[in-house]
Amino acid sequence: MPTRIGIAGAAGRMGRTLIEATVQHQDLQLTAAVDRPESGFIGVDAGELAGQGKLGVTIGDDLQAVLGQMDVLIDFTLPEATVRNAQACAEAGVRMVIGTTGLTDAQKADIDAVAARVGVVFAANYSVGITLSLKLIDMAARVLGDDYDVEVVEAHHRHKIDAPSGTALRMGEVLASALGRDLKDCAVYGREGRTGERDRNTIGFETIRGGDVVGDHTVMYLGLGERLEITHKASSRMTFAKGAARSAAWIHGRDGAGLFDMEDVLGLR
Repeated sequence: MPTRIGIAGAAGRMGRTLIEATVQHQDLQLTAAVDRPESGFIGVDAGELAGQGKLGVTIGDDLQAVLGQMDVLIDFTLPEATVRNAQACAEAGVRMVIGTTGLTDAQKADIDAVAARVGVVFAANYSVGITLSLKLIDMAARVLGDDYDVEVVEAHHRHKIDAPSGTALRMGEVLASALGRDLKDCAVYGREGRTGERDRNTIGFETIRGGDVVGDHTVMYLGLGERLEITHKASSRMTFAKGAARSAAWIHGRDGAGLFDMEDVLGLR
């Protein structure tokens, strides 16, 4: 039996890509799709909206009404909506794959509470390449240590509403952990004016927004006489959607509750 998939935010750009990835995955079946009530696509066939032909699954505006039709909900929406959806899934015993970024510490704690009841995969980025990049970033930071200054540069499309990106922040967390620092204390988000010399213990973040950039991330290790850069560039949202689909199949195959990420899905933990 295929894993039954529900998609939140189904009418959005990422939602439509998630529909396509679900349809293409041999072990998944799209059985439910929801979007915000004010969406102009309520009642539209989800498959036709995503260019996959008629699937017989119409986009609704009430998650509670369709929770019984899914094994896993994939949610790449907004923090407030994701927390509400997660709480509803916990009550219904539905597992989740969460790709929403920009959550506060309190909202992340809410997700932790849900993961104590059902299985949840929660990652800032579902790209296989990014997951491998995080391993390389950790390795490089441990080898180079405090002799190298570290900066994170990221670029995304003009419609992205949070900054820095969740992936950039995750990279910062990996760097801080490898260097024995607390990111909350050492992060610098952009520079302006007379800043003085760089504090050697900081981790800098630079954000670029414009056009249709799907997602570019570079970690720079800047030493005296040389510079190392680890870069990942995504050219299609399908990269993330395929990772989310893979995660949905994986989490459905696990017993019990727990909070996991792409390293768990890929067996890299």
